[in-house]
Amino acid sequence: MPAHAVSSDAILAAKPPKLISGFGFFADAAKQQPAQGVVPYHLATPLFSDFAEKYRFAYVPPGQLATYSQDEAFAFPVGTALIKTFAFPADLRTPDIDVRLIETRVLLRHEAGWQAWTYLWNAGQTEAELKIAGAKVDVAIIDPDGAPRAFTFAVPNKNQCKGCHAMNGEIVPLGPKARNLNVAHDYQTGAANQLAHWTEAGILSGAPDPQGAPAVPVWTEASAPIEARARAWLDVNCAHCHRREGPASNSGLFLTWGETSPVAIGVGKRPVAAGQGSGNRAFDIDPGNPDNSILLYRVESNEAGVMMPELGRTQTDPRAVEVLREWIEKMR
Repeated sequence: MPAHAVSSDAILAAKPPKLISGFGFFADAAKQQPAQGVVPYHLATPLFSDFAEKYRFAYVPPGQLATYSQDEAFAFPVGTALIKTFAFPADLRTPDIDVRLIETRVLLRHEAGWQAWTYLWNAGQTEAELKIAGAKVDVAIIDPDGAPRAFTFAVPNKNQCKGCHAMNGEIVPLGPKARNLNVAHDYQTGAANQLAHWTEAGILSGAPDPQGAPAVPVWTEASAPIEARARAWLDVNCAHCHRREGPASNSGLFLTWGETSPVAIGVGKRPVAAGQGSGNRAFDIDPGNPDNSILLYRVESNEAGVMMPELGRTQTDPRAVEVLREWIEKMR
């Protein structure tokens, strides 16, 4: 058996290992270097989680393949693991220097469905321990604008994972969709498109040439159209709930990338229920008037009961507010 081999027994066990090392996902855990057969990946536009850096990895058991989907997360075989580590550089302007690992979340594909577990890293950054009840971690960083920020980062408990990953009553992956992966990634062997790499690595079947697959822009790239940047951000930050099949379907606000109805994405739409979350604004999106748009009010807020998304953050991302404001201002 090769060194650092991934343990299928640990992935499929009824009870997960107490320590992250029990899975064998990493050749060097402190440096987040994956073991053989574990593929790193990233999303073109990722979810905002209080400025955390995220290191993502996928493991598909040998001889098995994930199945490509045009619009939804790929269908993964039993024995798959999706791994995501949350970390904070001391200074976000230098994201590769003085990085502190906080937690690693794993999604494990069992016969009966997906299981979600969270592991908390120790102070020495050598090991992470299973935390079913979640945790609170104090964080102090320098943000992208050079300002100091101090806050408490919430490591979710097992039930809170369902708050974002629930679809039709089951836990499902969110990130590994074609549109999120259709971008180049810097592998040890060089940069390559992720869809093509997954196909060549023998972990994905049915994917077209990347030019024939959907793609969202990197939302922070100013060269991309402002509408595409805003819609990409809303898709990954909000549409896991705000979609026709999601837990916020009763709002009538549907923010998936492929949604084509202007009213469905909130343009000229009055809220289903007014109250504290509306900020006394009249429309979800009031074209040309961001200061009368509930969507922007809720993204700007970090007040419990008002802010959206309601889970996974305590901070406001000023870059997202700026992009959404510009998008709404230019609407006519």
